[in-house]
Amino acid sequence: MHMGTSVLSLRIDGDLLERLRHRAAKRGMSVQDYVVRTLMRDDFDERFEAAVEETERFYGVT
Repeated sequence: MHMGTSVLSLRIDGDLLERLRHRAAKRGMSVQDYVVRTLMRDDFDERFEAAVEETERFYGVT
């Protein structure tokens, strides 16, 4: 199910924004793209970890 895109507005500390700008620029990305990719990667990591744990429970691995 594809839900399209939405807008999220946030207020962040100036120092954090500068760090994000620097990290994004090192990768040739906009801050928006960098933040979205970071959130997607974190979401994937959480879902992957949950899938591994579920598989281990199913097979009785500890």
